[in-house]
Amino acid sequence: MEYTHLGRSGLSVSRLCLGTMNFGPEATEEVSRTIMDRALEHGINFFDTANVYGWRKGEGWTERIVGNWFAQGGERREKVVIATKLYGSMSDWPNDTFLSARNIISACEASLRRLQTDHIDLYQMHHVDRDTPWDEIWQAMETLVRQGKVIYVGSSNHAGWNIAQAQETARNRNFQGLVSEQSLYNLLERRVEMEVLPAAREYGLGVIPWSPLMRGALGGILRKQKEGRSASETTQNVLNDHREQIERYESLCDELGHHPADVGIAWLLAQPGVTAPIIGPRTVEQLDSSVGAVEVSLDEATLGRLDTIFPPVGPAPEAYAW
Repeated sequence: MEYTHLGRSGLSVSRLCLGTMNFGPEATEEVSRTIMDRALEHGINFFDTANVYGWRKGEGWTERIVGNWFAQGGERREKVVIATKLYGSMSDWPNDTFLSARNIISACEASLRRLQTDHIDLYQMHHVDRDTPWDEIWQAMETLVRQGKVIYVGSSNHAGWNIAQAQETARNRNFQGLVSEQSLYNLLERRVEMEVLPAAREYGLGVIPWSPLMRGALGGILRKQKEGRSASETTQNVLNDHREQIERYESLCDELGHHPADVGIAWLLAQPGVTAPIIGPRTVEQLDSSVGAVEVSLDEATLGRLDTIFPPVGPAPEAYAW
């Protein structure tokens, strides 16, 4: 496994991030524990979760699974850079959602209990809160950092101007601010290249792409259909909208001799500023098959051919103004 720094921080993380969203709803706790153990065997030290994962409001089901795994010992917690998130609703009461200072503090305490740890390595805001000022957000995060409950802070699903606003406010408070941004980014969905990626690079944020295979559409969906395997309705809709591109993509992958999933992740790893795409296995076999992407090297000619199939949006303002 290869490692890199998370943005401008000194924190070393694996080039693949283990996503845990399937732990609970799609993978039993026993299977989830096996996947996490296997991830460590592969050298993956970067795990991502969220307080809402598990999709049973207020239970933090996935965080509990990760916490029970940590509690087994064997230096599991010491080896892992654990990232979790807050923002989503954890109850029907009005203050258990979004990014008020009150919710930041209480949500952190609850995640710490579920994760059975005394600190969160990377605490991420799952979405931008348009109604809470950045000074209030940073005051709460600064408190958690001083207390040693949070080490680094990251964002997710933030626009480029949100990142700039956050970082300039943090600068005025003499606070480190964000070290990472987690965004939807893959060959089919490249809109973050307009402003989010340039802002992240300017401010030294590591980019953590989620859904690197566009819900499986870039993971060999045509091959799977030939084998009689079905896709979810969402994935099928993506295929219907982009069939010609995906056909060309899978033909190129056949020519390269690599699985489409490996090529899709390798392409992300080749993009400037990308730290670690998130892989979200439901089984150990899926995890094992994902690790090979780190060893795939795409030359400039291949990257150019991929750009032909999936045209880049281009950074702002050049994407829409001369």
